[in-house]
Amino acid sequence: MDFSSDGIRIAFRDEPPAAADRGEPALLVHGFASSARTNWADTGWLRTLSEDGRRAVAFDHRGHGASDKPHAADAYATPLMAEDALCLLDHLGIERADVIGYSMGARVAAFLALRAPDRVRSVVFGGLGVHLVRGVGLPSGIGDAMEAPSLDALTDPMQRMFRRFAEAGGNDLRALAACIRGSRQTLTPADVGRIAAPCLVAVGTRDAVAGDPRGLAELLPRGDVLDIPDRDHNPAVGDRVFKAGTLAFLLRRP
Repeated sequence: MDFSSDGIRIAFRDEPPAAADRGEPALLVHGFASSARTNWADTGWLRTLSEDGRRAVAFDHRGHGASDKPHAADAYATPLMAEDALCLLDHLGIERADVIGYSMGARVAAFLALRAPDRVRSVVFGGLGVHLVRGVGLPSGIGDAMEAPSLDALTDPMQRMFRRFAEAGGNDLRALAACIRGSRQTLTPADVGRIAAPCLVAVGTRDAVAGDPRGLAELLPRGDVLDIPDRDHNPAVGDRVFKAGTLAFLLRRP
């Protein structure tokens, strides 16, 4: 399924709850060079949320998956990507949702929570800690890695990790380079302090990308921390501790 967000075609999945006793919607926002399938379906998240009685909605960011892939950096400003998420809620008639973001998707979730606080019941910041405010996302050199002639031309471990991940997903590398360069908008500690929804900051204990989860949780008015043991950035996405901790958080939030 897809819809138009200001002229950009956005692909999405809408997984109904397996049990009708709850039915609360969760909006899942994937990370850089990933997709709804890779980040949320292949890792079991859609099934986990559905079996917990929740409606799970996941979409492909512009530049990713089956969505349109512009090559201009200004098409990837983080507020625009947050607007895509809001437009999807409007398209599906969802008034409020729990928002579960991972890495770049968690950054987009923060912008969404500030843009439309009445539409966001809670936020899970997966794979993103204090680098939400102390940094502008992934290093700009990741864009250079997308444009390198081959993986073998790269020596930096992080560049190699993301180039390998991007190639494995069959991504449009030019679109991903534009995404990295266009989504450099920042939030201040004061901005984060205005996110009033309950928040869970879930980061792998070996994650070298996200930044300290406690540093972010301390800035949030209602922030909790979930450590994902012995996981670095990418493998933490599908970890059972992450899933179980998120379900527990969703049960205790108002």
